[in-house]
Amino acid sequence: MKIINIKTIILFSFFISFLSCKAQVLPLNTSMTDIPLNAHLKDTNNELTPYIGIYRANFQGKEITLYITKEEDKLTKRLQKNFYRDALVIKYIVKNSTGAILQDTKNNNIPNIELYSIGTRPYQNSVIMSYSGTNCGVGWGKIIMKKINSTQLSWEYKPNDIILDDSKCPPGTDINIYLPETKDLIFTKQ
Repeated sequence: MKIINIKTIILFSFFISFLSCKAQVLPLNTSMTDIPLNAHLKDTNNELTPYIGIYRANFQGKEITLYITKEEDKLTKRLQKNFYRDALVIKYIVKNSTGAILQDTKNNNIPNIELYSIGTRPYQNSVIMSYSGTNCGVGWGKIIMKKINSTQLSWEYKPNDIILDDSKCPPGTDINIYLPETKDLIFTKQ
């Protein structure tokens, strides 16, 4: 009788341990202070889906094409926390007026440049993006995209000021910012 009770207790303990180790699923816009380690922030209200697609705009003689996809469970490291979130990921190609490619993250020509969503403002129909900046982090900042209708997005890019550390940026490195530094630029879905 004692052996059966001990086995039952051990089995029950393993079951409880398994359930408590399962990652917590939370809504997409959960506050950073409320996100436990290894939690999953899910797009349960499909706030990200309307932004998915290919969008194009022209700005100051450049053609900018955005390739917006949704990545589920993107690893995020913030404030010494690791967690996962559903996020929009943007790859892009910027061409000059003659069609020459100035910058291309779509074809992984520059893998260290990241542009992905870090939150939404459903009441404003917008999404906030984090931009790592171009080479050496030049131009890092945030981009706000607002859904105007089913085929158009409004773009606002707010780069942060940055002081270049010459030891991190070798001579001759392209430190131009090719994304449009502007507000209210309209991108049209292709």
